[in-house]
Amino acid sequence: MKKEFTGKIDTKYRKIMTSVPVPESEEILERLHKYEPRSMTGQPRVVWDRAEDCTVFDKYGNQWLDFSSGVLVTNTGHGNPEIKKALIDMINHGLLYNYCFPTEIRSKLVEKLGSLAPTPLEKVFLLSTGSESTECAIKLARTYGVRKSGIHKKKIITFENAFHGRTLGAQMAGGSPGAKTWIVNLDPDINQVPFPNGYLYAWAEAESLDYSEENCFSHFLKALSEQGIEPEQIAGIMIESYQGGWVQLLPKGYAKRLRAFCDEYDIILIFDEVQSGIGRTGRFFAFEHYDVIPDLVCCGKGLSSSLPISAVIGRSDIMDLYGPNEMTSTHTGNPLCCAAALANLNYLIDKQLIDNAFKLGKICLDSLLDLKNEYSKQIGCVNGVGLVWGVLFISPISGMADPTLARRVVDLCIQKGLLLFAPVGNGAVVKLCPPLTIQEDALIDGLTTFAEAVKEAVESY
Repeated sequence: MKKEFTGKIDTKYRKIMTSVPVPESEEILERLHKYEPRSMTGQPRVVWDRAEDCTVFDKYGNQWLDFSSGVLVTNTGHGNPEIKKALIDMINHGLLYNYCFPTEIRSKLVEKLGSLAPTPLEKVFLLSTGSESTECAIKLARTYGVRKSGIHKKKIITFENAFHGRTLGAQMAGGSPGAKTWIVNLDPDINQVPFPNGYLYAWAEAESLDYSEENCFSHFLKALSEQGIEPEQIAGIMIESYQGGWVQLLPKGYAKRLRAFCDEYDIILIFDEVQSGIGRTGRFFAFEHYDVIPDLVCCGKGLSSSLPISAVIGRSDIMDLYGPNEMTSTHTGNPLCCAAALANLNYLIDKQLIDNAFKLGKICLDSLLDLKNEYSKQIGCVNGVGLVWGVLFISPISGMADPTLARRVVDLCIQKGLLLFAPVGNGAVVKLCPPLTIQEDALIDGLTTFAEAVKEAVESY
């Protein structure tokens, strides 16, 4: 029997008609808990049934305005009609798999991606996951360095607090020591340096560090020196175009200095855009905000807005380092995934969704800064651009990250019909990242609901 939910909500975008989680869904949750690892239990207990554009539905009459995009995947909306049509057409055509054998649909997708990338990013290698793409980029950068300059040029430099995936190499490249405790044989030539995030340095009681755009690159050079790393030893530098856990963008001057540093020492510059790319920031590639071009770029998540596909896009001399059958993947360029990605890219461009993300980003900025000013003791910082924003919740006493408050905000949003995923960035950053198809009135509805949840969370904390 359904429990009566006294907080019933029925609006244009949000509809909560019964308790969340719904009692009838407990059987599904228990089955998942029984047969899946415990690591799969971290998200809000909303049992998805279907999703359409910016709305997620369960089977019991509830609907949520989606500010998660799954996990920044559905850039062109859930169940995009053009993507569904492309998938149905490909299924009816009769090709579901092809390994690396040539197909027309793969040729069209790599041509499309290549045309959207700036020169000299010409070649496209399709894979399945973001982790595959970052692993591939590491492999290419190290191969380039060793073949061109010898075994000494093998170091890969990444950044503290970075996330590049969960496979072995990707996790070694990540910047969270706690996530790497299982790796008992860390590669000594994959090294981390500080990300230019002044707020995190303040937490480390290093307020004296000047992380202004003019000075911050000196900390990069200092970190290399302190670790005994010579620039000539570095094969590749991989950096997120914005650091995902915090939605922390690079200072533009830092990005330019990094590009010049790589040019001087023939280092492969890799931008990890698995999360930030494909229009999310109001540019097709997030690195366009910095007026620099990397040598390799990793794409994923929003590439298809649906099925698993990723890509490495790069210079021909790097991408062609391996010969026939030496760099492949079992599901590279799967025809269904290619069809979804091609339809997704065409829809993104045709509907001017990148411009929409840029325009609506200004509304997010104003709304979230107002919220930060109102709750300055509970919100440490607001970072973002386009349609991806991170709100860091802190303790008003210590000023440190407050995961409990962040989780309370997410739970209240779920009860109000606003869908968010679990907090990230030390568990204290709530990310707001709706599909790029969202309209202004829906965005304002979601931001208003978020502000209501913050108010209630703070007052009841």
